[in-house]
Amino acid sequence: MTYHSRMRITAILIFCVCALAHYFAAAAQTQVFETSSGPVKITPIYHASTLIEAGGKTIYLDPAKPGKFAGLPKADLILITHIHGDHMDPDSIQAVSKPETEILAPQSVVETVTNAKPISNGETKTWQGWSIEAVPAYNLKRGPAPGQLYHPKGRDNGYVLTYGGKRFYFSADTEGIPEMRALKNIDVAFVCMNLPYTMPPGEAAEAVKAFHPKIVIPYHYRGSDLTVFQKGLEGTGIEMRLLDWYPKE
Repeated sequence: MTYHSRMRITAILIFCVCALAHYFAAAAQTQVFETSSGPVKITPIYHASTLIEAGGKTIYLDPAKPGKFAGLPKADLILITHIHGDHMDPDSIQAVSKPETEILAPQSVVETVTNAKPISNGETKTWQGWSIEAVPAYNLKRGPAPGQLYHPKGRDNGYVLTYGGKRFYFSADTEGIPEMRALKNIDVAFVCMNLPYTMPPGEAAEAVKAFHPKIVIPYHYRGSDLTVFQKGLEGTGIEMRLLDWYPKE
């Protein structure tokens, strides 16, 4: 065997070891939720990037850098919430895609991710046993300058995903808007909280108490004090689960 052949084999082995390390680190945090159609497995990847598995199908929500996708299954469906780079990342979309992957996203995303199909606030689609409802996600008061909002009303999507009778809510980037507070029968809620772009933990807790999911999992929380969120939910009966969405490189 030549020197260059040995070097190529070594490089391949190193890549495989790293991929397996990322896979097992992610899998260790996988949450399993039983439904009437079988288990739903939800795994945090990074920030808002999420892996959802059920019924032999794989869904990614907002795959984006610096999330690590090596060693993870390819997507049957990708859901994108909005145009910001930590949610819409063409490179990561390509990394998790296969030829038959379907993509659903708001119209503002479709302008860049041109193979995506549009889904708008208030619209519901069915896919492989899932009901996928696009719900509003927007700022009420926070923005980069007076009269501007980081996430204007009507542009972006959160999602309520239903499978086997269980309802999973992913807030995307939003404040505690009336549409969030009015949600019904949510089993598991993934709720953002980070300033200046969304809302602080205290406001997030107040919004969550309004729609009272059975379980809430903070995500998209970089830099936030999650003890404030946890304290805000004390005595409500809502179970808070804390996952690590910011694994060390």
